Amino acid sequence: MEEKQKSSTGLDENVAGFLCYIFGFITGIVFLVVEKKSSFVRFHAMQSTITFLSLFIITLIIGMIPFIGILVYPIWILGLILWLLLMIKALQGERYSLPIVGKMAEEKTAK
Repeated sequence: MEEKQKSSTGLDENVAGFLCYIFGFITGIVFLVVEKKSSFVRFHAMQSTITFLSLFIITLIIGMIPFIGILVYPIWILGLILWLLLMIKALQGERYSLPIVGKMAEEKTAK
């Protein structure tokens, strides 16, 4: 049986990667600050931060526009689906990369 890699937090990498998404960009930022060793965890933390902070800002801005604010609901549903997908992929130990954000996360966490 293959032993799982540990992150500098003491957690298995896949568990730490999962936790990067649990509270969206908030836990993403926490893991960016705390994680020093694992590129897997830092990647998921950066991807979580970029993705969910962007969605939060877009939703906030669109929600403030009269009549167009109704568009917030589909964004929220898509965000929920994306959130679940990313948590599952991280827990499976997969370095699942979103099309645009994943590349940004890779570049920002490359050492």
